[in-house]
Amino acid sequence: MTKEKRSFPDPLRPIVAAIDRTSAIPLSVQLRGALEFGIASSELPPGTLLPSVREMARFFGLSPVTVSSVYVGLREAGLIDSRVGSGSYVSNNRAAAPKFQPHRDLQARIAELIRLGADLGLTPADLAARVAGGSNAARRGLRVLVVSHFSGPTESYADALRRHVGPSDVVSACTFDDLRAKGVEGWDLIVTPRNFVAEVTRLHPAAPIAGMTFIPTEGTRVSLATLHPDARVCAVSYFPHFLPLMRAGITRFAPHLADLRIHVRDDADLAGELAASEVLIYASGVDYLMADLRPDQRGFEYLHTPDPRAIRDDFLPALEARRAELNVYPREIDENIRCKLV
Repeated sequence: MTKEKRSFPDPLRPIVAAIDRTSAIPLSVQLRGALEFGIASSELPPGTLLPSVREMARFFGLSPVTVSSVYVGLREAGLIDSRVGSGSYVSNNRAAAPKFQPHRDLQARIAELIRLGADLGLTPADLAARVAGGSNAARRGLRVLVVSHFSGPTESYADALRRHVGPSDVVSACTFDDLRAKGVEGWDLIVTPRNFVAEVTRLHPAAPIAGMTFIPTEGTRVSLATLHPDARVCAVSYFPHFLPLMRAGITRFAPHLADLRIHVRDDADLAGELAASEVLIYASGVDYLMADLRPDQRGFEYLHTPDPRAIRDDFLPALEARRAELNVYPREIDENIRCKLV
């Protein structure tokens, strides 16, 4: 057992610990879900070496064929890469999109240009006017579409990204059901959680897609940290494969909890468990459970938000890559030019 534990990298241990061997959900489904959402939420950062198929199978008591199928599914989703002779690693989505790197280099040079301009008494608006004055680019903002499963959380993801785009850029939200019905015509960039990139690609193979990692919101972290240690807490997941990461996130930000029960929305004993609990933590899609809580019970939603590092390293470079590809720049720069010329 000691040898097996050493084979698991540190970032993987909280994910592995979240798997419940007493649950009715098959271990293979839990394993896929734990790895998938661990990668999507950056709990497992790019470059993390995963245990071999045999090590993982031995640890969980699964057949190597079952674990191999889990790894194959993750590879097909673009979440892990396998290297002959060295094993399977969490993929680096930036490595899969090398065209973004020149735009990161450009951002660094722009920062240097702003510093040089400041030394000459020029504002960023002055520099923008000089640069745009010699440009033949079209003047419009980019149209960005954020896609996920539930409308409320997806709109919150879009709102988080709106704070990082120009005033003339448009960031909208839609669910997968909307995407299937309406398509992606008219959008310059599609943004979705990393673990959903393969699904968006299947629906619209030619769409430009940026995958991002997510973390629990500040409100979720605060709510978890302030739970009473002796509270009986029931957490409910909409998707079975989300259950392991939900457990991992709760135990990470509320390690003091002594009585945590996690269920999937259609568990037969869920009603009794809810009645006996003091606190309900629910994932998106099962907010209807709040209606059955008594006045002496408390409930809050387990929410995620785009990781600030993913906004900086993935979303903004993808945005600028599309600006360059479409040869457009925001209207607000044009307004700056007009003000300077008047």
